Amino acid sequence: MRCVCETTRAFGLGLLLIPAAIGMAAETTDKAIEAIRAVGPQGAGNVAASAAVKSLSQGKVDDLVPILAGFDGANPLATNWLRAAFESLADRILKSGGELPKDQLEKFILDLNNSPEARRLAYEWLVRVDPTATDRLIPGMLQDPNAEFRRDAVARLIASAKALKDDGKDGEAVAAYKEALAGAVDDDQVKAIVEPLKAAGVEVDLQQHFGFLTIWKLIGPFDNVNLVGFEAVYPPEEKLDFAAKYEGKMGEVKWTEAATKDDYGVVDLAETLSPFKGAVVYAATEFVSDQERTVQLRLGTPNAWKLWVNGELLFARDEYHRGMQLDQYRVTANLKPGRNTILLKVCQNEQTEDWAQAWRYQLRVCTPGGAAILSADSMETTSR
Repeated sequence: MRCVCETTRAFGLGLLLIPAAIGMAAETTDKAIEAIRAVGPQGAGNVAASAAVKSLSQGKVDDLVPILAGFDGANPLATNWLRAAFESLADRILKSGGELPKDQLEKFILDLNNSPEARRLAYEWLVRVDPTATDRLIPGMLQDPNAEFRRDAVARLIASAKALKDDGKDGEAVAAYKEALAGAVDDDQVKAIVEPLKAAGVEVDLQQHFGFLTIWKLIGPFDNVNLVGFEAVYPPEEKLDFAAKYEGKMGEVKWTEAATKDDYGVVDLAETLSPFKGAVVYAATEFVSDQERTVQLRLGTPNAWKLWVNGELLFARDEYHRGMQLDQYRVTANLKPGRNTILLKVCQNEQTEDWAQAWRYQLRVCTPGGAAILSADSMETTSR
Protein backbone atom coordinates (compact mmCIF):
# COMPACT_ATOMS: atom_id res chain seq x y z
CA MET A 1 0.00 0.00 0.00
CA ARG A 2 2.87 2.32 0.81
CA CYS A 3 4.33 1.86 -2.68
CA VAL A 4 0.97 2.54 -4.25
CA CYS A 5 0.62 5.77 -2.31
CA GLU A 6 4.09 6.91 -3.27
CA THR A 7 3.36 6.10 -6.89
CA THR A 8 0.10 8.01 -6.73
CA ARG A 9 1.77 11.01 -5.14
CA ALA A 10 4.51 10.94 -7.78
CA PHE A 11 1.93 10.77 -10.57
CA GLY A 12 0.00 13.69 -9.06
CA LEU A 13 3.17 15.72 -8.74
CA GLY A 14 3.92 14.99 -12.41
CA LEU A 15 0.52 16.32 -13.42
CA LEU A 16 1.17 19.49 -11.46
CA LEU A 17 4.53 19.96 -13.16
CA ILE A 18 3.18 19.63 -16.73
CA PRO A 19 1.67 23.14 -16.90
CA ALA A 20 4.84 24.56 -15.38
CA ALA A 21 6.93 22.80 -18.01
CA ILE A 22 4.72 24.09 -20.78
CA GLY A 23 4.99 27.58 -19.35
CA MET A 24 8.75 27.33 -19.20
CA ALA A 25 8.88 26.15 -22.82
CA ALA A 26 6.70 29.03 -23.96
CA GLU A 27 8.85 31.48 -21.98
CA THR A 28 11.96 30.07 -23.64
CA THR A 29 10.39 30.50 -27.08
CA ASP A 30 9.35 34.08 -26.30
CA LYS A 31 12.83 34.96 -25.06
CA ALA A 32 14.44 33.49 -28.16
CA ILE A 33 12.11 35.49 -30.42
CA GLU A 34 12.83 38.69 -28.49
CA ALA A 35 16.56 38.04 -28.78
CA ILE A 36 16.18 37.85 -32.54
CA ARG A 37 14.00 40.97 -32.67
CA ALA A 38 16.73 42.86 -30.82
CA VAL A 39 19.32 42.54 -33.59
CA GLY A 40 20.55 45.78 -35.10
CA PRO A 41 22.97 47.14 -37.68
CA GLN A 42 26.70 46.43 -37.70
CA GLY A 43 26.30 43.05 -36.07
CA ALA A 44 24.56 44.25 -32.90
CA GLY A 45 22.89 41.26 -31.23
CA ASN A 46 23.99 38.75 -33.86
CA VAL A 47 25.56 36.34 -31.36
CA ALA A 48 22.40 36.17 -29.27
CA ALA A 49 20.22 35.93 -32.38
CA SER A 50 22.29 33.05 -33.76
CA ALA A 51 21.90 31.14 -30.50
CA ALA A 52 18.17 31.92 -30.51
CA VAL A 53 17.73 30.57 -34.05
CA LYS A 54 19.52 27.37 -33.05
CA SER A 55 17.27 27.02 -30.01
CA LEU A 56 14.08 27.66 -31.99
CA SER A 57 15.09 25.24 -34.73
CA GLN A 58 15.04 22.50 -32.10
CA GLY A 59 11.64 23.52 -30.83
CA LYS A 60 8.16 22.06 -31.25
CA VAL A 61 5.44 22.43 -33.82
CA ASP A 62 3.63 24.81 -31.43
CA ASP A 63 6.52 27.27 -31.84
CA LEU A 64 5.90 27.88 -35.54
CA VAL A 65 3.06 30.38 -35.30
CA PRO A 66 4.70 32.39 -32.46
CA ILE A 67 7.80 32.73 -34.65
CA LEU A 68 5.63 34.07 -37.47
CA ALA A 69 3.94 36.48 -35.06
CA GLY A 70 7.40 37.79 -34.18
CA PHE A 71 7.67 39.32 -37.65
CA ASP A 72 5.22 42.08 -36.68
CA GLY A 73 7.17 45.31 -36.29
CA ALA A 74 10.54 43.58 -36.65
CA ASN A 75 13.33 45.30 -38.56
CA PRO A 76 14.56 43.71 -41.82
CA LEU A 77 17.56 42.09 -40.15
CA ALA A 78 15.39 40.49 -37.48
CA THR A 79 12.93 39.36 -40.14
CA ASN A 80 15.70 37.46 -41.91
CA TRP A 81 16.71 35.73 -38.68
CA LEU A 82 13.09 34.84 -37.87
CA ARG A 83 12.62 33.43 -41.36
CA ALA A 84 15.67 31.23 -40.87
CA ALA A 85 14.34 29.99 -37.53
CA PHE A 86 10.91 29.19 -38.95
CA GLU A 87 12.24 27.38 -42.02
CA SER A 88 14.77 25.38 -40.01
CA LEU A 89 12.11 24.24 -37.53
CA ALA A 90 9.49 23.49 -40.19
CA ASP A 91 12.01 21.53 -42.25
CA ARG A 92 13.09 19.49 -39.23
CA ILE A 93 9.49 18.69 -38.32
CA LEU A 94 8.70 17.40 -41.81
CA LYS A 95 11.92 15.40 -42.14
CA SER A 96 11.25 13.73 -38.81
CA GLY A 97 7.83 12.58 -40.02
CA GLY A 98 5.82 15.24 -38.24
CA GLU A 99 3.08 17.47 -39.62
CA LEU A 100 2.79 21.20 -39.91
CA PRO A 101 -0.23 22.85 -38.21
CA LYS A 102 -2.16 23.45 -41.43
CA ASP A 103 -5.27 24.94 -39.84
CA GLN A 104 -3.24 27.34 -37.72
CA LEU A 105 -1.10 28.40 -40.67
CA GLU A 106 -4.15 29.06 -42.81
CA LYS A 107 -5.76 31.08 -40.04
CA PHE A 108 -2.56 33.11 -39.73
CA ILE A 109 -2.46 33.72 -43.49
CA LEU A 110 -6.05 34.95 -43.59
CA ASP A 111 -5.51 37.46 -40.78
CA LEU A 112 -4.62 40.69 -42.60
CA ASN A 113 -3.35 42.22 -39.36
CA ASN A 114 -0.35 39.90 -39.43
CA SER A 115 2.93 40.83 -41.10
CA PRO A 116 2.66 40.52 -44.90
CA GLU A 117 6.09 38.84 -45.03
CA ALA A 118 5.14 36.34 -42.33
CA ARG A 119 1.82 35.56 -44.03
CA ARG A 120 3.63 34.84 -47.29
CA LEU A 121 6.15 32.58 -45.55
CA ALA A 122 3.32 30.68 -43.86
CA TYR A 123 1.61 30.29 -47.24
CA GLU A 124 4.74 28.96 -48.95
CA TRP A 125 5.08 26.22 -46.34
CA LEU A 126 1.35 25.50 -46.24
CA VAL A 127 1.20 24.74 -49.97
CA ARG A 128 4.08 22.30 -49.56
CA VAL A 129 1.90 20.08 -47.42
CA ASP A 130 -1.49 21.13 -48.84
CA PRO A 131 -1.37 22.04 -52.55
CA THR A 132 -5.13 22.65 -52.51
CA ALA A 133 -4.51 25.80 -50.45
CA THR A 134 -3.61 27.75 -53.58
CA ASP A 135 -7.04 27.37 -55.18
CA ARG A 136 -8.70 27.96 -51.84
CA LEU A 137 -6.83 31.12 -50.81
CA ILE A 138 -5.42 33.03 -53.79
CA PRO A 139 -8.71 33.99 -55.51
CA GLY A 140 -9.68 35.99 -52.43
CA MET A 141 -6.42 37.94 -52.32
CA LEU A 142 -6.95 40.43 -55.14
CA GLN A 143 -6.81 43.34 -52.68
CA ASP A 144 -4.36 41.79 -50.25
CA PRO A 145 -1.79 44.08 -48.57
CA ASN A 146 0.91 41.62 -49.61
CA ALA A 147 1.96 42.42 -53.19
CA GLU A 148 2.92 38.80 -53.91
CA PHE A 149 -0.54 37.53 -53.00
CA ARG A 150 -2.11 40.23 -55.17
CA ARG A 151 0.18 39.30 -58.04
CA ASP A 152 -0.85 35.64 -57.78
CA ALA A 153 -4.53 36.57 -57.74
CA VAL A 154 -4.11 38.91 -60.73
CA ALA A 155 -2.19 36.26 -62.68
CA ARG A 156 -5.06 33.81 -62.26
CA LEU A 157 -7.56 36.36 -63.55
CA ILE A 158 -5.37 37.25 -66.52
CA ALA A 159 -5.12 33.55 -67.42
CA SER A 160 -8.88 33.22 -67.03
CA ALA A 161 -9.49 36.28 -69.22
CA LYS A 162 -7.23 34.92 -71.94
CA ALA A 163 -9.05 31.59 -71.89
CA LEU A 164 -12.43 33.33 -72.11
CA LYS A 165 -11.18 35.40 -75.04
CA ASP A 166 -9.96 32.27 -76.82
CA ASP A 167 -13.39 30.72 -76.31
CA GLY A 168 -15.02 33.71 -77.98
CA LYS A 169 -16.52 35.01 -74.74
CA ASP A 170 -15.37 38.58 -75.27
CA GLY A 171 -17.69 40.23 -72.76
CA GLU A 172 -16.70 37.85 -69.98
CA ALA A 173 -13.04 38.30 -70.90
CA VAL A 174 -13.30 42.09 -70.59
CA ALA A 175 -15.00 41.70 -67.21
CA ALA A 176 -12.18 39.41 -66.03
CA TYR A 177 -9.52 41.84 -67.23
CA LYS A 178 -11.26 44.72 -65.42
CA GLU A 179 -11.40 42.67 -62.23
CA ALA A 180 -7.71 41.84 -62.61
CA LEU A 181 -6.83 45.50 -63.10
CA ALA A 182 -8.50 46.39 -59.80
CA GLY A 183 -5.82 44.39 -58.00
CA ALA A 184 -2.81 44.85 -60.27
CA VAL A 185 0.09 46.84 -58.79
CA ASP A 186 3.00 45.57 -60.92
CA ASP A 187 3.65 47.39 -64.19
CA ASP A 188 4.13 44.23 -66.26
CA GLN A 189 0.75 42.89 -65.20
CA VAL A 190 -0.93 46.26 -65.71
CA LYS A 191 0.42 46.39 -69.26
CA ALA A 192 -0.73 42.82 -69.90
CA ILE A 193 -4.23 43.90 -68.86
CA VAL A 194 -4.39 47.33 -70.49
CA GLU A 195 -3.45 46.12 -73.96
CA PRO A 196 -6.42 43.75 -74.42
CA LEU A 197 -8.75 46.23 -72.74
CA LYS A 198 -7.76 48.97 -75.15
CA ALA A 199 -8.19 46.53 -78.03
CA ALA A 200 -11.73 46.00 -76.75
CA GLY A 201 -12.34 49.76 -76.66
CA VAL A 202 -11.89 50.18 -72.91
CA GLU A 203 -9.69 53.13 -71.93
CA VAL A 204 -7.64 52.92 -68.74
CA ASP A 205 -6.45 55.96 -66.76
CA LEU A 206 -2.97 54.88 -65.72
CA GLN A 207 -2.33 58.08 -63.79
CA GLN A 208 -5.27 57.30 -61.55
CA HIS A 209 -4.53 53.59 -61.40
CA PHE A 210 -1.01 54.08 -60.08
CA GLY A 211 -1.78 57.20 -58.03
CA PHE A 212 0.67 59.56 -59.74
CA LEU A 213 0.85 63.18 -58.61
CA THR A 214 0.46 65.18 -61.79
CA ILE A 215 -0.23 68.83 -60.86
CA TRP A 216 2.76 70.73 -59.47
CA LYS A 217 4.18 74.15 -58.75
CA LEU A 218 7.79 74.57 -59.93
CA ILE A 219 10.44 77.15 -59.13
CA GLY A 220 14.00 77.45 -60.41
CA PRO A 221 16.64 77.23 -61.57
CA PHE A 222 18.87 77.71 -58.55
CA ASP A 223 22.63 77.15 -58.71
CA ASN A 224 24.14 73.66 -58.79
CA VAL A 225 27.45 74.47 -60.52
CA ASN A 226 30.16 72.24 -59.08
CA LEU A 227 27.32 70.32 -57.36
CA VAL A 228 26.87 72.98 -54.68
CA GLY A 229 23.07 72.90 -54.91
CA PHE A 230 22.39 69.58 -53.22
CA GLU A 231 23.60 70.82 -49.84
CA ALA A 232 22.65 74.46 -50.38
CA VAL A 233 19.52 75.61 -48.57
CA TYR A 234 17.51 77.75 -50.95
CA PRO A 235 14.39 79.69 -49.81
CA PRO A 236 11.76 77.02 -50.68
CA GLU A 237 13.39 74.70 -48.14
CA GLU A 238 12.93 77.28 -45.40
CA LYS A 239 9.40 78.37 -46.22
CA LEU A 240 6.88 77.61 -48.92
CA ASP A 241 5.46 80.88 -50.17
CA PHE A 242 3.95 80.46 -53.62
CA ALA A 243 3.61 84.23 -54.07
CA ALA A 244 7.28 84.87 -53.38
CA LYS A 245 10.01 85.66 -55.89
CA TYR A 246 13.67 84.85 -55.34
CA GLU A 247 17.05 85.42 -56.90
CA GLY A 248 17.89 82.31 -58.89
CA LYS A 249 20.82 81.11 -60.92
CA MET A 250 19.92 83.28 -63.95
CA GLY A 251 17.90 86.06 -62.36
CA GLU A 252 14.57 86.33 -60.61
CA VAL A 253 12.51 83.13 -60.30
CA LYS A 254 8.91 82.54 -59.25
CA TRP A 255 6.56 79.62 -58.85
CA THR A 256 4.85 78.39 -62.03
CA GLU A 257 2.12 75.83 -62.59
CA ALA A 258 2.97 72.55 -64.28
CA ALA A 259 0.87 69.52 -65.14
CA THR A 260 1.81 66.33 -66.91
CA LYS A 261 -0.36 64.27 -69.21
CA ASP A 262 2.14 61.45 -69.34
CA ASP A 263 0.48 58.12 -68.52
CA TYR A 264 3.16 57.41 -65.94
CA GLY A 265 3.13 60.87 -64.39
CA VAL A 266 6.57 61.89 -65.66
CA VAL A 267 7.33 65.59 -65.23
CA ASP A 268 10.06 66.52 -67.74
CA LEU A 269 11.80 69.54 -66.23
CA ALA A 270 14.04 70.09 -69.25
CA GLU A 271 10.95 70.32 -71.42
CA THR A 272 8.73 72.22 -68.99
CA LEU A 273 11.32 74.81 -67.95
CA SER A 274 14.53 74.58 -69.97
CA PRO A 275 17.43 72.12 -70.25
CA PHE A 276 19.49 74.00 -67.65
CA LYS A 277 22.79 72.49 -66.57
CA GLY A 278 24.18 72.72 -63.06
CA ALA A 279 20.74 73.62 -61.76
CA VAL A 280 18.23 72.95 -58.99
CA VAL A 281 14.45 73.04 -59.28
CA TYR A 282 11.88 72.66 -56.51
CA ALA A 283 8.54 70.97 -57.17
CA ALA A 284 5.64 71.26 -54.71
CA THR A 285 2.16 69.81 -54.53
CA GLU A 286 -0.56 69.09 -51.99
CA PHE A 287 -2.13 65.79 -51.06
CA VAL A 288 -5.34 65.68 -49.05
CA SER A 289 -5.69 62.70 -46.77
CA ASP A 290 -9.07 61.72 -45.34
CA GLN A 291 -7.34 60.33 -42.26
CA GLU A 292 -4.04 60.03 -40.46
CA ARG A 293 -2.19 57.28 -42.27
CA THR A 294 1.18 55.85 -43.23
CA VAL A 295 1.84 55.71 -46.97
CA GLN A 296 4.66 55.08 -49.38
CA LEU A 297 5.87 57.80 -51.69
CA ARG A 298 7.39 56.06 -54.70
CA LEU A 299 9.75 58.17 -56.76
CA GLY A 300 11.52 57.67 -60.04
CA THR A 301 14.26 60.05 -61.23
CA PRO A 302 17.75 59.90 -62.76
CA ASN A 303 18.79 62.98 -60.79
CA ALA A 304 19.91 63.85 -57.26
CA TRP A 305 16.97 64.65 -55.01
CA LYS A 306 15.57 65.49 -51.59
CA LEU A 307 12.02 64.91 -50.42
CA TRP A 308 10.03 66.66 -47.68
CA VAL A 309 6.50 66.10 -46.38
CA ASN A 310 4.98 68.84 -44.26
CA GLY A 311 8.41 70.40 -43.84
CA GLU A 312 10.11 67.21 -42.63
CA LEU A 313 13.02 65.92 -44.70
CA LEU A 314 12.29 62.25 -45.31
CA PHE A 315 15.06 61.13 -47.63
CA ALA A 316 17.78 62.38 -49.96
CA ARG A 317 20.03 60.84 -52.58
CA ASP A 318 23.03 62.64 -54.07
CA GLU A 319 23.48 60.56 -57.23
CA TYR A 320 23.16 61.37 -60.91
CA HIS A 321 22.18 59.51 -64.06
CA ARG A 322 21.92 55.92 -62.86
CA GLY A 323 18.72 55.50 -64.86
CA MET A 324 15.07 55.97 -63.97
CA GLN A 325 12.36 53.41 -63.39
CA LEU A 326 8.93 53.09 -61.86
CA ASP A 327 9.03 52.87 -58.04
CA GLN A 328 12.79 53.36 -58.10
CA TYR A 329 12.80 54.77 -54.56
CA ARG A 330 10.31 53.99 -51.82
CA VAL A 331 9.94 56.41 -48.91
CA THR A 332 7.59 55.90 -45.97
CA ALA A 333 5.63 59.00 -45.00
CA ASN A 334 3.11 59.78 -42.29
CA LEU A 335 0.22 61.90 -43.52
CA LYS A 336 -1.98 64.00 -41.28
CA PRO A 337 -5.71 64.41 -41.87
CA GLY A 338 -6.34 67.20 -44.36
CA ARG A 339 -3.77 68.94 -46.52
CA ASN A 340 -0.22 67.65 -46.69
CA THR A 341 2.53 69.51 -48.53
CA ILE A 342 5.03 67.52 -50.58
CA LEU A 343 8.24 69.25 -51.65
CA LEU A 344 10.78 67.70 -54.00
CA LYS A 345 14.21 69.10 -54.84
CA VAL A 346 15.59 67.83 -58.16
CA CYS A 347 19.24 68.56 -59.05
CA GLN A 348 20.83 68.43 -62.49
CA ASN A 349 24.62 68.29 -62.86
CA GLU A 350 26.85 69.66 -65.64
CA GLN A 351 27.59 66.52 -67.64
CA THR A 352 27.30 67.01 -71.39
CA GLU A 353 26.91 63.41 -72.60
CA ASP A 354 23.64 62.63 -74.36
CA TRP A 355 22.64 60.13 -71.71
CA ALA A 356 23.16 62.73 -68.97
CA GLN A 357 20.57 65.21 -70.22
CA ALA A 358 17.55 63.62 -68.55
CA TRP A 359 16.06 65.90 -65.88
CA ARG A 360 12.74 64.49 -64.83
CA TYR A 361 10.80 62.75 -62.10
CA GLN A 362 7.60 60.86 -61.31
CA LEU A 363 6.02 60.49 -57.89
CA ARG A 364 3.05 58.50 -56.67
CA VAL A 365 1.30 57.82 -53.37
CA CYS A 366 0.41 54.25 -52.51
CA THR A 367 0.05 51.61 -49.82
CA PRO A 368 3.11 49.57 -48.79
CA GLY A 369 1.75 46.90 -51.13
CA GLY A 370 1.72 49.30 -54.10
CA ALA A 371 -1.99 50.07 -54.43
CA ALA A 372 -2.75 53.69 -55.35
CA ILE A 373 -4.00 56.16 -52.77
CA LEU A 374 -5.72 59.20 -54.29
CA SER A 375 -6.00 62.66 -52.82
CA ALA A 376 -9.34 62.97 -51.05
CA ASP A 377 -10.20 66.32 -52.64
CA SER A 378 -9.53 65.23 -56.19
CA MET A 379 -12.64 65.01 -58.32
CA GLU A 380 -10.56 64.79 -61.48
CA THR A 381 -8.80 61.49 -60.98
CA THR A 382 -5.70 62.53 -62.84
CA SER A 383 -5.05 65.60 -60.74
CA ARG A 384 -3.31 63.85 -57.89
